[in-house]
Amino acid sequence: MPQGKPEQVPDDGLTTRQRRNRPLVIVHTGPGKGKSTAAFGLALRAWNQGWPIGVFQFVKSAKWRIGEERALRVLGDSGEGGPVTWHKMGEGWSWIRRPGTEADHEADAREGWEQIKRDLAAETYRLYVLDEFTYPMKWGWVDVDDVITALRERPGRQHVVITGRDADPRLVEFADLVTEMGKIKHPMDRGQKGQKGIEW
Repeated sequence: MPQGKPEQVPDDGLTTRQRRNRPLVIVHTGPGKGKSTAAFGLALRAWNQGWPIGVFQFVKSAKWRIGEERALRVLGDSGEGGPVTWHKMGEGWSWIRRPGTEADHEADAREGWEQIKRDLAAETYRLYVLDEFTYPMKWGWVDVDDVITALRERPGRQHVVITGRDADPRLVEFADLVTEMGKIKHPMDRGQKGQKGIEW
């Protein structure tokens, strides 16, 4: 196991082991590519540890077939590692705006968040991937303060990773680990759309 040395050790009364095993809230944000990819990489590590994993996709269409979903479903059903449960909410809200559907998407997002709160209270999963969850918060569909309260009060040793651009500053301040993905260059800058094996 990699041995990192913390720059400072807080006077919090915890042992090194207790501090190491604290559950984390992780945020992957920023304009660059790789936020969801990094979260699914964490899910692979969690699967290897035998942890139950819950993936909640808030923006990508329920009709889209992404590679990470297929891979993690196959792994979850393999009888090795941890079980994987996959939930899709909505029809691609951030990119596919259909007239008259926004209220439905908002209701789906709220119900998705309520389900996550129920799962947190029941300690259903050890790792939660809340993919593109920054958007329902940004659009006011899910209350940021409610999210922070539920995450602060979650029982047990449940890790939560949240992805998406424009993470609310309150969420950034609360989280234990925040990574901002920056964009230096992207094929779309040259008019090239996403491709198989890279984007899905």
